[in-house]
Amino acid sequence: MPNQTTQLASIIKKNVSAALDEDLIPPIAEPTSTNNLPSGDITAELIPANTVASASVISREPAIFCGKAWADETVRQVDANLEITWEVEDGDPIRLNQTLLGIRGSARSILTLERTLLNFLQVLSGTATRSAYYAALIKHTSAIVLDTRKTIPGLRHAQKYAVKCGGAHNHRMGLYDAFLIKENHIQAAGGITSVLAAAKSRHPGLPIEIEVEKIEQLVTAIEAGVDIVMLDNFSISAMKEAVILNKGRVKLEASGGINQDSLIEVAETGVDYVSIGELTKNITPVDLSLLFD
Repeated sequence: MPNQTTQLASIIKKNVSAALDEDLIPPIAEPTSTNNLPSGDITAELIPANTVASASVISREPAIFCGKAWADETVRQVDANLEITWEVEDGDPIRLNQTLLGIRGSARSILTLERTLLNFLQVLSGTATRSAYYAALIKHTSAIVLDTRKTIPGLRHAQKYAVKCGGAHNHRMGLYDAFLIKENHIQAAGGITSVLAAAKSRHPGLPIEIEVEKIEQLVTAIEAGVDIVMLDNFSISAMKEAVILNKGRVKLEASGGINQDSLIEVAETGVDYVSIGELTKNITPVDLSLLFD
């Protein structure tokens, strides 16, 4: 089986290829259409083909940087002859007006890759920056900030990589690597006990997490031998009660509408994990610019 590094490299290639296709390949026209558009960067083609240029990517605000491999792959797929020089690494804090990287080579190629390269760096740095902020808020507690599956479609692995660069942690990657049994699963399967028995027999060894909405359900889940219990939309007092009742027997995860205003109070209840959709869902891309020297 391919290792995680090889898998991520393959995913990055697909991410970049899809993004460049959006820019360079027009949709397939209807057979009867007379509007057949050209492919490629028609504006960059106005520049003489032999024009050589140098450009730099500059930060316009402080942030946590992320996305180096996606930028490298963008350069490689557009023009492997371009030279790229890095001044930062993933996870580095960056300051206002800092030069992050330099590119030298065909002016046409630099213009063609500009938006795709910036899009990846801005979105992933935005994700890393938000993750770092949330992780720092509760560093005085033992709780760990987790992301969710509320990611930009097509960028699941990229954003979860950025979350780790920011100092937070990943929840399950998809629907295949861990059980997360929610209210509808429980109802459809006939109850907590039966659905947990099915999970253990179907894929033994995979983590089992179950969502509960009441203290009574927590007791049932603990007795059934789950690995993690998700406390869904519990009040602060109910979370504290759950921590006392649990006595460390299973891991407890707080979830449901948690944001920067409520995170500290939630983490201080003694739960093990706090999952936050905002890490990847409501991010603000970092302001970056690519400028010709």
